[in-house]
Amino acid sequence: MKRFTLFILSAAAMVGAVSQISSYGQGSAAPAHDDEPVEKMPPYQKVGYAERIIETFYVDSVASDEMVQKAIEAMLHTLDPHSTYSDPEETKELTSPLNGSFSGIGVQFQMINDTLQVIQTTSGGPSEKVGILPGDRILQAGDSLISGVKSPNARILRILRGPKGTDVSLRIQRRGVHEPIVFNVTRDDIPIYSVDASYMADPTTGYIRISRFAESTPEEFDKAVKELQKKGMKDLILDLEDNGGGYLGAAHELASRFLQKGDTVVYTESPKMGANYYTVQRDGKLSDGRLVVLANQYSASASEITAGAMQDNDRGLVVGRRTFGKGLVQRPFPFPDGSMIRLTVSRYYTPSGRCIQKPYVKGDEEDYRLDMKHRYDAGEFSSEDSVHLDKSQIFHTRNGRPVYAGGGIMPDVFVPIDTTMYSDYYRDLVAKGVINRFAATYVDDHRADLKKKYPREDDYIRSFEITPEMLREVVQMGVADSVKYNDKEFETSRLMMQTILKGLIGRDLFEQSTYFKIVNPVLNPVYVEGLKLIGDAARYDAVLRGRKD
Repeated sequence: MKRFTLFILSAAAMVGAVSQISSYGQGSAAPAHDDEPVEKMPPYQKVGYAERIIETFYVDSVASDEMVQKAIEAMLHTLDPHSTYSDPEETKELTSPLNGSFSGIGVQFQMINDTLQVIQTTSGGPSEKVGILPGDRILQAGDSLISGVKSPNARILRILRGPKGTDVSLRIQRRGVHEPIVFNVTRDDIPIYSVDASYMADPTTGYIRISRFAESTPEEFDKAVKELQKKGMKDLILDLEDNGGGYLGAAHELASRFLQKGDTVVYTESPKMGANYYTVQRDGKLSDGRLVVLANQYSASASEITAGAMQDNDRGLVVGRRTFGKGLVQRPFPFPDGSMIRLTVSRYYTPSGRCIQKPYVKGDEEDYRLDMKHRYDAGEFSSEDSVHLDKSQIFHTRNGRPVYAGGGIMPDVFVPIDTTMYSDYYRDLVAKGVINRFAATYVDDHRADLKKKYPREDDYIRSFEITPEMLREVVQMGVADSVKYNDKEFETSRLMMQTILKGLIGRDLFEQSTYFKIVNPVLNPVYVEGLKLIGDAARYDAVLRGRKD
């Protein structure tokens, strides 16, 4: 049985403890005398002492691992909402997207009616090399059945992933082939990309969307910029919407691309670790040209570092809604068994000196978790006037514009959320997976015809349409999945459904960027406003100098 003991209890002490229990009998304690000296025990020893006593004397068997884990979680619970413990499996899930790669077979998949269907294979990856194709259904991996059984994605990932160089036999069903095909795949390192999309939004404006700040993010970003510059990019829209953060170092490196030598990106402070300034070491290659950073209420941590650095240095404008408000820095402390503590060790501050961490009450994680609901109920997603910031401390950007601390990055240009096309009916279709399932099935059934009719992405975006017949199939699929049809709500969400479906089908036929090229101009008002702003030099400069529209 594994023990996590913070100090070694001497044999003599244990003998003494046994002796006292024997002397005073079961269920009683040694009497205390006022004249006896009380020996003080350091808190860390007390925790270990309690664990050892329970393990040694408790009447029933003890699950020490579980007990210690709960004790660690309870200690962290008294600190702040971002100091956490993760078991070995959770640690892998947390770190692999940020480390930039994992070892596996290299497929993007979707479960459709308990069947694993390959959406895409990684270019140059193990599955593509052996001839696995989009639309193939993986029935079995090794001795493990995958299709035909209800399995969470986590289980499937554990089966398909594995150490680099290991082999796995895949039994695959392919449309038009009567008997299953067996492929022997050798697992390899599979990159996890953090740049979701990059394309030219107009003849001179590039668009890059980043989903997380991973080790590979700066390199991916540089590659995207190089390709866009070949196409004529002079200005850039950097989309950090829904980006929950990642590595501080990656944010520092990315922000440095836009700033000049000596500029501050961010600094951290801690009573125990002192101050640490992250500055720019050389002039950034993108220090010229207009820059708009898109952000919303789910942009957090490293996203806020980047947005705050651009705002405070007056290098670019932030467009969207107030960001999450995470100004605490976590440091990982791994254990030998693969588990990990992520402990808050400092606060970070934007170049102007503001800490944007939103308020929290120690131990009250539920209220902190409900912050987004509170913001929504207060109307702040719909109206800039409903956003209440603590303005007792005023900070200023390089140009002298006032900015505030204590609750995220407030955008320079506010864009309300658009709920005009939202309906409960559409929500239920999404929740049941109907929208994604229809798109994947449609591509699977028509892939050859679609590729022939739309050989280029531009052809598809310009000419492909979601027909009424296709929408009727979506409705029927929903009814079969217990989603009750509502005519009024269907009409409310029609344009949203058509756009999302076209984007999903286009993504499966071409690439991830195709989806955003189709969806952004129609369904993302933050993107639309950002594109307008970056194309209006006079307005852009006026806002940057502190004059509102």
